Amino acid sequence: MNAGRYAGKTVWVTGGGSGLGRAMAQAFAKEGAAVCAIGRRKEPLDETVALIESAGGSAFGIACDVRDPERVEATAREIVARTGRLDVLVNNAAGNFVAPSEKLSPNGFKSVVDIVLNGTFHCTRYAFDELRKARGAVLNIIATYAWSGEPGALHSACAKAGVLAMTRTLAAEWGQFGIRVNAIAPGPIHTEGTDKNLWSIADVEATVVKQVPLGRLGETGDVSRAALWLCSDEANWVSGAALPVDGAHWLHGGTLNFRAAYDAYAGAAPEAQKQ
Repeated sequence: MNAGRYAGKTVWVTGGGSGLGRAMAQAFAKEGAAVCAIGRRKEPLDETVALIESAGGSAFGIACDVRDPERVEATAREIVARTGRLDVLVNNAAGNFVAPSEKLSPNGFKSVVDIVLNGTFHCTRYAFDELRKARGAVLNIIATYAWSGEPGALHSACAKAGVLAMTRTLAAEWGQFGIRVNAIAPGPIHTEGTDKNLWSIADVEATVVKQVPLGRLGETGDVSRAALWLCSDEANWVSGAALPVDGAHWLHGGTLNFRAAYDAYAGAAPEAQKQ
């Protein structure tokens, strides 16, 4: 697979074993990129690679916990050793669960911040040298509640807000090196995980859809197409942006910012304080 906007380029996708990460990895590969998907478990990464290769693309997976800076640094070196370059980093790895703030344990808060905020820093920091050579791009996957807040997701909202600040700071600081840094804030979306853990609960999906001006939940392709554009030369004067891809949902509040959906989901969720 040689044709496409990313022919001859290397793209690193964190959290690439499922959901949005897998979809974006497939999309970049379809556009000609050599894709490295990372995640904590090898089996889902192998599935992502198999899907890409079966479609004629080029990909490989590396087991890596983004919370571990030494492992991330070694992963960055391995990517360059295997492909000779790094052009795009997509920071998608995340963790989340629903918990009323008064029941959120310190360990639960820390676990999400370690993955989302610290993990994004680790990968971005160790991608820098190669991104500077390539005059490349960083794309951070956040959420609109990075600026609005989100009941039941204090830990994730704080972590995503930190990533938004990182996005803007690095866009200003690394522009001198030709590196662009942007973010996408997906709205409520269908993935394997959300279909199982969120949209299957009570009437949450129907309640949420009513709050989306464009009248539907998102699909992984909605986010992948935005990612392809933001990281491409077509967007070469776009940096420091945080693009909601959510059908204007954020203008009506976040996924759980209305009582009925919050109560339905929180009531069905596991005891978050034990995490």
